[in-house]
Amino acid sequence: MSSDRSSAGDPDRTLALLWRVSGESRRGPRPGLSLDRVVDTAIELADADGLSALTMRRLAQTIGVAPMTLYTYVPGKAELLDLMLDAVYARMPRTDTAGRHWRERVTTVVEENRALLAAHPWVASVSTGRPPLGPGQMAKYDHELRALDGLGLSDVELDAALAHLLAFVRTHARDAADAMAAERESRMNDEQWWERNAPLLARVLDETAFPTAVRVGTAAGQAHGSAWNADHAWQFGLQVLLDGLAALMGRHER
Repeated sequence: MSSDRSSAGDPDRTLALLWRVSGESRRGPRPGLSLDRVVDTAIELADADGLSALTMRRLAQTIGVAPMTLYTYVPGKAELLDLMLDAVYARMPRTDTAGRHWRERVTTVVEENRALLAAHPWVASVSTGRPPLGPGQMAKYDHELRALDGLGLSDVELDAALAHLLAFVRTHARDAADAMAAERESRMNDEQWWERNAPLLARVLDETAFPTAVRVGTAAGQAHGSAWNADHAWQFGLQVLLDGLAALMGRHER
């Protein structure tokens, strides 16, 4: 379970910072320092080393200020996280898919989110059940809903469909990151790992006790060179999602 979540800070201060109201974006006592620079530096640190390595002290050291100076710009890490999320959302490329087939529109939205999580892996680890309702979040949400609009779904279904699509992207991003971490830590790719452990597995796996698992696992392993392949999982999952949306649209039409 993720230990980081959005909207965990003071909501009044957070919304004021997100929307740059009530003087929250003012310059601080140190020349050249601004709220945007604080947020941008925090994003760079999280991109490089993950959220667990991002502390207010380390952020202050990186910028070159005393830790207390940061608190004149942002109340704490919880509010900072919302600002970081909203900033990366605001900067996402948003392709104009007006007039294109609905499958192409939806695929574009999913691919845009996949690119976001590849550029900022820490985003996938943040629970956003209570999203930071800043300008970046709202622009992202509106853009993505428009790709699904006009499919004959109710507004509640539109929201649910989008949430389902984004959950698929987040899950895939986490699995891909885990697979890459395992390869780095073991210094072996999946194919090498399975080859090394094949003799042991052959001794302990009883084909008569687990016939279906052995048959299917062997077929998948031979196809991918591992138990899981990121590209295959992405393409297969995306097609299942699109076909599911098509089926839902068909039920409405009938």
